[in-house]
Amino acid sequence: MPGYELFGAQERKEVNDVLETGILMRYGFDGARNGTWKAKELEQEICKTFGVGYAQLVSSGTAALTTAMAALGIGAGDEIIMPAFTFVASFEAVLSVGAIPVMVDIDETLTLDPKAVEAAITHRTKAVMPVHMCGSMAQMDELKAICDIHKLLLLEDACQAIGASYKGKSVGTIGHAGTFSFDFVKIITCAEGGAVITNNEAVYKKCDQFSDHGHDHAGKDRGADLHPYLGYNFRISELHAAVGLAQVRRLNEFLTLQKRNHSIIKNTLEKVEGLTFRRIPDPAGDAGSFLSFFLPTEDMARDAVAGFNAANIGGNFYWYDNNWHYIRKWQHLQSGSWMHRLHDDMKKQVMHYTNQAFAMSDAIMSRCISSSISLLWDEAQAQERADKMAEVLRKVMVGNRVGA
Repeated sequence: MPGYELFGAQERKEVNDVLETGILMRYGFDGARNGTWKAKELEQEICKTFGVGYAQLVSSGTAALTTAMAALGIGAGDEIIMPAFTFVASFEAVLSVGAIPVMVDIDETLTLDPKAVEAAITHRTKAVMPVHMCGSMAQMDELKAICDIHKLLLLEDACQAIGASYKGKSVGTIGHAGTFSFDFVKIITCAEGGAVITNNEAVYKKCDQFSDHGHDHAGKDRGADLHPYLGYNFRISELHAAVGLAQVRRLNEFLTLQKRNHSIIKNTLEKVEGLTFRRIPDPAGDAGSFLSFFLPTEDMARDAVAGFNAANIGGNFYWYDNNWHYIRKWQHLQSGSWMHRLHDDMKKQVMHYTNQAFAMSDAIMSRCISSSISLLWDEAQAQERADKMAEVLRKVMVGNRVGA
């Protein structure tokens, strides 16, 4: 799955370009950098690769979400509808701009259930935020239609699905803005980094300013920049951008390997009676970073995880018990354990949503296992892994049959 698996000469070349200049910051020092602008190059490459008008690099995927929300005008008291299955950063970013995260159920796409979104809309709803989990995509036609009808913003969290597409469009480019994460275990990496992508020039300019203390970047003298808006320091460094520049140019290489190994595993597991698979709205657009499947019951899913561990088959995620990706285990949020004090009204609204039940999502996630796909396997290794997984799953199915 992650680009760090194939870190090599291309990445070292780009990093060395920066080291030779000694200019590690993305802004200023024009003469000393000798024409080396890795962050600018990466932003241009992102636009070309993903078919989008504008890209603003930042320090992380979380910073990208916060920056995008601010640029879209999302703030105090606004409700953002998002899925109960997501990385906790999605939730954190909403809180960071003073907005209220409204968690709703997922369906077997492992992303937002459009019916649950429709039911959650109130007069305070400002945006819908689908999270394209585990390399695949949400039901974007349905979600976009809901947003159009109710005049809501559509913000795509595509941090886990770089390279995925929906009906020919890269995820992240369909809504009013989208976000990528380039952390160490994403499909391509900067080690740490992220990006906001958009086709709206005004949104892009606000992202550019917000992520650098409000600098307007309108002149050649950084110290003389004006500050149209309050901003924060979410800058990426030239070193991080250099790594990402090499990685984004290798994206097709990574996707080809992922999809090949994904197909090998899936073609084998499809022969296991009783196993079902994640519903993917556009199978051709799946990035192939995970293969997600469902056992008939929670007990069988737990037996399968135990079986994989006993057989030393790593890289299988049982999200239902995961501390970071499913709201059921977010004890720090459910208990209101903040380092800084929230306004009482905000805390009341947040606690309401973090403590509600998600029966539909529980029924799905308790039966789900996601198996990560490595770029390092050759075809024989992928097939060996598939055969071992299938053997474990067949034993689980047989052992749990009624009367067995």
